[in-house]
Amino acid sequence: MSLAAPGSLSIDGKPFTVGIVAARYNPELVGALVEQVSAQLVAAGVKNKSLVVERVPGSNELPVAVRLLLKKRRFDVVVALGVLIRGDTIHYELIAEAVTHALQTVALDAGVPVINGVVVAENQAQAEARCRGPVNRGAEFAQAALEMAQLKKRLSR
Repeated sequence: MSLAAPGSLSIDGKPFTVGIVAARYNPELVGALVEQVSAQLVAAGVKNKSLVVERVPGSNELPVAVRLLLKKRRFDVVVALGVLIRGDTIHYELIAEAVTHALQTVALDAGVPVINGVVVAENQAQAEARCRGPVNRGAEFAQAALEMAQLKKRLSR
């Protein structure tokens, strides 16, 4: 696990419209991520009316939902949230890799930053630490969203 996250920049979120698409699988953990991301964005100034949250069954459905959301409404950035935990098979690895590639494809095709907020953990304890414990991945995803929304606005002028 990398703990060398970049320092937070002070970014005014007031001008940004942010979408959050979150899996319903592992509901307590993903719910904690949604709360962390939303709280961080609102604290940065993103207006509640400019923050849209959609839920999907699992992480595999995130890329399609992000694409549909981007076709429906204009966003400065979208955050995709899910939690994948190793089980007895490599299924979680396959989903993690497929979702990562698909989210990047959606972002590049749409020209809108998509933050990959899918936590991939070896076990429940790792997932808990990243979603509800000392490693605040939600805040990191929100900060990345703000930075990318700001970059998009600046470079789109």
